[in-house]
Amino acid sequence: MWILPLVGYAGSVIGFCFLTMAIASGLYYLSELVEENTVIAKRLLTRLIYTIMVVQALLWLIDGLPFWPSLLGIFCHVVYLGNMRKFPFVRLTDPLFILSCVLVLTDHYVWFKHFSSAQTRAYQRSSYYAHVDVPSFTMIASYFGLCVWLVPFALFVSLSAGDNVLPTMGTEPVRGPDGKSRHQGMVKAVVDWVRGLIGDSLSGMDRP
Repeated sequence: MWILPLVGYAGSVIGFCFLTMAIASGLYYLSELVEENTVIAKRLLTRLIYTIMVVQALLWLIDGLPFWPSLLGIFCHVVYLGNMRKFPFVRLTDPLFILSCVLVLTDHYVWFKHFSSAQTRAYQRSSYYAHVDVPSFTMIASYFGLCVWLVPFALFVSLSAGDNVLPTMGTEPVRGPDGKSRHQGMVKAVVDWVRGLIGDSLSGMDRP
């Protein structure tokens, strides 16, 4: 077969493009909702951070998850909570924001290493009948989604950066219904920047 594999590759690329656009559209819509309901978003995010900290403590006390990774996860959320002081505004050069970016990657690595080691021990059990309490893929994926990435992802969607976050942005300042300029969400800024780049590229191709 020669043509069918090419059709499969083309379909995969087109499907990936549509999936990317769907995710970008959803993030754009969420960013607009946060801009219009800043007080509610701040209250919900703050309660979410405290809830996840309690869940991580319970996972250590009841389910026996390791102490130091659990403590790291709680510390990460304490740092995330510090970003709520000036919510939804943030400076990309703020040490607290940079520390948050480093911690989320560190937290992901530590827990990935822990669960990988648990899976390895399960495969290396001495007897087929030996019982090894290993979390399922659904449990691990849910833990990463809720306890590791949910708050950083929500902060990324919710936080607004100052004007001209991207140095090549040439758009006018965003203005509200009263005509006053207002800060734009980072997600919206990135999407608008990419959309502007695509528009400039297409318009350049149309020129003789």
